[in-house]
Amino acid sequence: MEWSVIQKKVGPLLWLLVISTILVLFIMHSSSTFSISIKAVLTQTPLVTTSDVSNQSTSLPANTSGVTPVHDTSSSPQLSADGIEEQCDTSKGKWVKEPRASIYTNLTCPTYPDINNCGKYGKDQRYLYWRWQPDSCDIPRFEPATFFDIVRGKKMAFIGDSLARNQIDSLLCLLSQAETPREASRDSSGKCLTWYFPLHDFTLMVMWTEYFVEARPRIINGTASNSFEIHLDKVSTSWAEKLPGVDYAVLSGGNWFFRGIHLYEEGKIVGCVNCREQNLTEFGAAVAIRRALRTALQFISSCKDCQGLVTFLRTFTSSHFENGSWLTGGYCNRTQPLDETQIPPDDIAWEVRKIQLEEIARVRQQESGGKMRFGVLDVTRAMMLRADAHPGDHWTKKSKASVNDCLHWCLPGPVDMWSDLLLAILEKKFLPS
Repeated sequence: MEWSVIQKKVGPLLWLLVISTILVLFIMHSSSTFSISIKAVLTQTPLVTTSDVSNQSTSLPANTSGVTPVHDTSSSPQLSADGIEEQCDTSKGKWVKEPRASIYTNLTCPTYPDINNCGKYGKDQRYLYWRWQPDSCDIPRFEPATFFDIVRGKKMAFIGDSLARNQIDSLLCLLSQAETPREASRDSSGKCLTWYFPLHDFTLMVMWTEYFVEARPRIINGTASNSFEIHLDKVSTSWAEKLPGVDYAVLSGGNWFFRGIHLYEEGKIVGCVNCREQNLTEFGAAVAIRRALRTALQFISSCKDCQGLVTFLRTFTSSHFENGSWLTGGYCNRTQPLDETQIPPDDIAWEVRKIQLEEIARVRQQESGGKMRFGVLDVTRAMMLRADAHPGDHWTKKSKASVNDCLHWCLPGPVDMWSDLLLAILEKKFLPS
């Protein structure tokens, strides 16, 4: 066969082979580049959010209610002690089913408070088998040994109301799985207590305060009433005097501001909340919360004997009363977490949370010397979904008096997640090398 004939038959096949080879090489190179890019993104993603609050916007979103809606996309400004902006936001996520319950039970915790023993009083235990799953990272399960490694030789104080006590009771139960603490001190009211873990030289304290600032019951006809007079510009000495020497402080509060209170500044009454009195300016609870919190944070920031103090603010958690409240027959009998669509976008919890984040941002911007560090444990969104985890009518019968508790949290329960988050941030920033 002549060469010209062979060329005509083989030429097209040869060109097809060349083109196919080039195409395969191009695809292989592109796949390799794509894989490297994805790996780079994954390896740069941090474990836990510790966003620098100074980078957060403090202006109200375009929203006619003036309240942050449930689908808000703002970041959670948790502790960023070294000023590095992180990427993962642990405040956004969902509750997913978890086959393992807590690492402790009412039988294995030596400091267990009976008032939170929901199982003992007949509550369905399905609320135990859920865990908080952030959208873009994981919060590791609490490890007492790791926590003790970080806080050895330190003092940690929880400053707030009964929900601060709820939180410290959870932490005590978690830590007691590694070492049983001894009660070191208790005041006459039983609201300010100290525990000591001798094997780890760790001190844990709870300091009771309803408002962070000076407060006293309002006297009516010679009798103390249920309403309070609070001095928004005077920090409460009940906790302020005990702060020097503390290494970590966890502040929380807000629920007491929704009862009747009279507001004072510079010794003069300036208005009230829920007082319905003539000749007094009626303020919303949010205004009082902001002013009192600002006073507390400014005191901490200027505390000369508090060098090196790390302060966390745990964000507001609301109650889940339905068809009433504490004294009007309200109840909470849900048996599983809520869906986000069931949370009203104008819930007051969003406004309080926003105020708290703004005030943390404000004090951090003022704190230029680096001697104090401020962070946030942002649990508002997660806890708004857990209407199923309150005692309800499953709590101490002798104290119950037919009132349902839809504010505090069962132990064990989702309140344990607050310690998971605290440990994750401490481990990332303060674990000894």
